[in-house]
Amino acid sequence: MKKIMRAMLFIAIFIAMNACSADSEAADNGTPITPTTIVTNYTYNDFEVETMRLINEYRVSIGLKSLTTVNHISFKSEEHNKYMIKNNVVNHDNFESRSSNIMNLLGAKKVGENVAYNYKTPADAVKGWLESPGHKENIEGDYTHFGLSVTADASGRKYYTNIFAKI
Repeated sequence: MKKIMRAMLFIAIFIAMNACSADSEAADNGTPITPTTIVTNYTYNDFEVETMRLINEYRVSIGLKSLTTVNHISFKSEEHNKYMIKNNVVNHDNFESRSSNIMNLLGAKKVGENVAYNYKTPADAVKGWLESPGHKENIEGDYTHFGLSVTADASGRKYYTNIFAKI
């Protein structure tokens, strides 16, 4: 009887430990955990607000519609910034996962992404993106919504992730 109780206790502990792992920031391989519900709360810092304003100002200046901000997309952007900071990289790793999440939860038909690193001001980051053909193509793209995160690392260097979506 004691052996059965110990086995059941071990199984219960094992299940409980695995169930809690989804609350962690990233899986063991560093891949961010993807929320299965839409994140509705996101607090924007001044850099984020200004960067989004500049992007929309630019779009309007060339005859395009401004983009609508979506908190869930900003959350996904912040998640990627944290990944880049943790791994000391600037890249588009796991973009497919972010894109799929936005398509599945928000009904996006297409998704694009810009990243930047160590620009001191939002104007500098947007200028850098506009001087890069691929990044400029995303800013000028056939998108309706976007989200953005600007996150500083421990040294104060800023990581920018801007995700665009056509919803």
